[in-house]
This record gives sequence, C-alpha cells and structure tokens, in this order.
Amino acid sequence: MSKRIDYRFLIMALAWMAIIFLFSSQSRLFYLPEDWLDTLFKKTSHAAAYGVLWLLWWLATGRRAWLALALTVGYAVSDEWHQTFVPGRHGQWFDVGVDTLGALMAMFLVDSRAGSATEAD
Repeated sequence: MSKRIDYRFLIMALAWMAIIFLFSSQSRLFYLPEDWLDTLFKKTSHAAAYGVLWLLWWLATGRRAWLALALTVGYAVSDEWHQTFVPGRHGQWFDVGVDTLGALMAMFLVDSRAGSATEAD
C-alpha cells in the first residue's frame, strides 16, 4: 500500500469539488413534483456525491481512509457555509450529516471489499 500522493486522483478530487461547488452556487435547483420524492432524490444525490469525493480523496492520499474522510467532511462543512452566501439557498447541518454518511458508506464499501479480497487469498 503506497502512502504517496497520486496526483491523477488529486486532480480528479479537486475537479469533483468544483462540480459540487457549481451546483451549490445555483440559486434555484429543479424540483420534483412530489416533496418526498424531491427530498429523497436530493439527499441521495448528496450522499452519492460525497461518497465519490471520499473515494477520490482515498485514492489521492494513498488509501488513507481517515484522512480522506476528514478532507471530505471538511469540504462538506465549507460547502454548506458557502451556500449561506448564495441567494435562495441556506446551509444545513443536516446536509453535512448526509454528506458524511455518504462518505462513511463509501468507506465501509471499500473496507468490506478489501476484507473479502483478503479472505480470498
């Protein structure tokens, strides 16, 4: 397991953060017709986006899971803070929790895959 920075994944993580930033900068996002469906879609998207971000940071940092989690959650906090400056948007601690859950789910999936690969050896 290499502990070196992988610059390819570093660039991908920064690009993914830029995409998240662009979505967060939108004053108005589309809405699905049913409130529950809209909420489910948006919260699932939050979790998935931050799961991907965790994976990119994990790969960029030489598979340092906790460092990748800290970078991902730190960005989630800064993203919600950023939204407080966007007209029509507001930051929510709940969303930071959803983002963190998405990152933890990715972390768990990677760990469980690594465990099953080890068992096969």
